[in-house]
Amino acid sequence: MSAVNTTAVIVRPPADRLARRLLRLPEDAPRGTIMGAQSAFNRSIAISATRCLITYVLLPVLAPLVDLTGEFGPVLGLLLGAVSMTAIFFSMRRFFAADHAWRWKYAALGGGVFILLIVQAGIDLATLFD
Repeated sequence: MSAVNTTAVIVRPPADRLARRLLRLPEDAPRGTIMGAQSAFNRSIAISATRCLITYVLLPVLAPLVDLTGEFGPVLGLLLGAVSMTAIFFSMRRFFAADHAWRWKYAALGGGVFILLIVQAGIDLATLFD
């Protein structure tokens, strides 16, 4: 007797296929793990929380003590924003790689934060070039 190939073909809706292309995930890649997606989500939330604490708590407290005017504030904002955007991107990749049930909810949440970070980056760049 010959062995039968039992590899399951995953059929994804067009929106999922588009999201996978945007996230640079192969369409025919094996499914990732739910634990990997949750781990990436936890890291992304921790990075975002750290960014928010630095931006909205630490910097205002330190502003009177340390000169945060000029280029330092916007540059720090751009760096923190880039780290947060990277974390969001990779956690979103994990959610879609795992075909997680909440992938689209996280895409909406992460996409909203991503847009806010882009707006803040624009403000920081405008401040730098003024």
